[in-house]
Amino acid sequence: MRVESEIRALVEALTPMDELEARHRAECLAWLAGTGDIFRRAKPRTPSPHLVAYFLLRDEADGSVLLVDHIKAGMWLPSGGHVEPGEHPAETVRREVLEELGVPAVFSPGFGERPAFLTVTDTVGAPEERHTDVSLWFVLSGRRDQALTPDPGEFRAVRWWTAREVADADPATIEPHLGRMLARLPVR
Repeated sequence: MRVESEIRALVEALTPMDELEARHRAECLAWLAGTGDIFRRAKPRTPSPHLVAYFLLRDEADGSVLLVDHIKAGMWLPSGGHVEPGEHPAETVRREVLEELGVPAVFSPGFGERPAFLTVTDTVGAPEERHTDVSLWFVLSGRRDQALTPDPGEFRAVRWWTAREVADADPATIEPHLGRMLARLPVR
């Protein structure tokens, strides 16, 4: 139960940036208080909701972020994955960045190993696979020129995006909360 207490403390420490994040934070805290299981136990959706850790690999020099064209989600979104039973979300980030991009996690000095953002989102896909993800968003430091080894089983492509490119993209092709998350980051 210790990791669940740490996760609750991470959520409590988040200061919502807008009304939607305040609602998501309240939903998350109520969920954490009312459930005995926050971790996915069986793919793709048991239990629903369950905890996810996203991470934005960000180039501090120009503020761009790495997004992945996720095969199952059918849109551009940050990398990340499901938090394993008993795992701290920062450990999920460390594991997933190696698995999905082939690089070690370097947490952004501005946020450290704390999430910068929280969302509660219904997934897309076949009805029998849909579920609710409670996502903690972390920020990692990276560089546009660093060598990556993207997981071809998960992604059609990866690319660096500026905040302007995200704002100008077709909303149906981008993770719906991404623009709000980018508003949390220092402008470059």
